[in-house]
This record gives sequence, C-alpha cells and structure tokens, in this order.
Amino acid sequence: QVQLLESGGGLVQPGGSLALSCAASGSIFSINAMGWYRQAPGKPRELVASITTSGGTNYAGSVEGRFTVSRDNSKNTVFLQMNSLKPEDTAVYYCYGEVRSSRYAGHFERWGQGTQVTVSS
Repeated sequence: QVQLLESGGGLVQPGGSLALSCAASGSIFSINAMGWYRQAPGKPRELVASITTSGGTNYAGSVEGRFTVSRDNSKNTVFLQMNSLKPEDTAVYYCYGEVRSSRYAGHFERWGQGTQVTVSS
C-alpha cells in the first residue's frame, strides 16, 4: 500500500505565497515523475507542475515563473512553492507520483487526497 499525504494548503491574499508538500510512504521501490494537479470548481483537473527523478521540470503556462516544483528523492517528497498567487489559482491541489512498489512491478500513478488553496482578499 502506498499513500501520498499533502500538507500546506490554506487561505492567502492575492500576491501572497504558499508552500505545499507531499510525502509518499508505504511499499515504495522507486518513484519516477512526481508533481501537482489542481481542480477548480466546475473545471477539469489540470497539470500544474511535474518533476522527474533527475530534476527535469514542466509547468503549466499559467503558473510558469510564479510556481516552483522540487523534490527530495531521499524522502520521497515533492514540494510546490507558489508565489504571486492570483484568485484564479484557487483550487484543490493534488499531488501524484509514478510509484513502483517492487523490483518486478511497473510504475503506477498514486494520488494524494487533495488540499484546498484559496486566494482571496
């Protein structure tokens, strides 16, 4: 069993910053890509940022230059630093990881439970 546990969401004013973290635990042999999606009310889930094991990153155009994704491979943890937040960043943020549970298993996507980020004055 693999669990991803997020923390760090909350309420922030426009222009403010928040930091999210997500730690994977359980039966983990390795993790390929990790990252973050978000879903606002009435909208589909969208990719925010992803990061490979070697540190290669990919960002949605709407967050590039404001958000930074990073990871600590030794702790199976992925982070999302969000700066210059806008009301349109309001959403539930979900972390994910492509987890391999054993040497003989394939990689499967595992998801966190989601954390609410609200940007409002």
